[in-house]
Amino acid sequence: MNAPYAKPQEWHDARKLGIGGSDANILLSGDAQRILFLWEEKLGRREPEDLTWVLPVQMGSATEDLNAAFYTHATGRQISGRNSIETRHDRPYMRCELDGMTFTEAGEDAIFEAKHVNAFSTIEDVVQRYMPQLHHNMHCARVRHAVLSVFVGTQKHEIFEVAMDDFYLAALLDAEEDFWRCVETETAPEGCEPPPAPVAFEALREVDMTGSNEWASSALDWLANKDAAKKFEKAAKSLKGCVENDVGRAFGHGVQIKRSKAGSLTISAEK
Repeated sequence: MNAPYAKPQEWHDARKLGIGGSDANILLSGDAQRILFLWEEKLGRREPEDLTWVLPVQMGSATEDLNAAFYTHATGRQISGRNSIETRHDRPYMRCELDGMTFTEAGEDAIFEAKHVNAFSTIEDVVQRYMPQLHHNMHCARVRHAVLSVFVGTQKHEIFEVAMDDFYLAALLDAEEDFWRCVETETAPEGCEPPPAPVAFEALREVDMTGSNEWASSALDWLANKDAAKKFEKAAKSLKGCVENDVGRAFGHGVQIKRSKAGSLTISAEK
């Protein structure tokens, strides 16, 4: 008996042609064995894991349309481009199958991602878990925002908006480029230390640092020197304003200012 949401062979064949969103989650998992298995799958040396009767996977597929309907009902925002394929011309190995395209609350273009997780998951953990996939898919779709619509068990529906983090994206792109080079050269990949995933704004927390000695010491220094720092910045701006455009070095009263070839001014104590 075939599972109602089983993927056709053509879908599995297409996955070997590049790196998809779920692959991105593996590449930044820090799990060397999973990365090696993925490399073997891309080369056809290993059959991909059979997810046909894996309940959480099939549950996610079964509830995707319902998830999209709940999202539109909750926000009034429509979803377009369901299950569309996006690729990068500058990185032909990057591809993804989008759950859809939508808008953020502020009206920015965004990818739509539908997930169904168990009732014991926190929305913060879910956002962190799928951060590589979200960034991969955002980059493929050429947008800088993602909307994550999550069914938590059968009792909660959560919506999170995630903005592109350029530093995290750069780390992801490097990992994907290195991995695909290993595929092309048939060189076994080495695991890499994954970068810390950015935290979505809604997931930010408050922390009482009263018990931290380092915080206490630095806080006292900051408070004691706050006014002096303002005077320092004001004096630096005033000194630079005294230096005319044709002056390469100005000095006096223990201070000097030098102009670089690019035209920028640097202040230092006069030696």
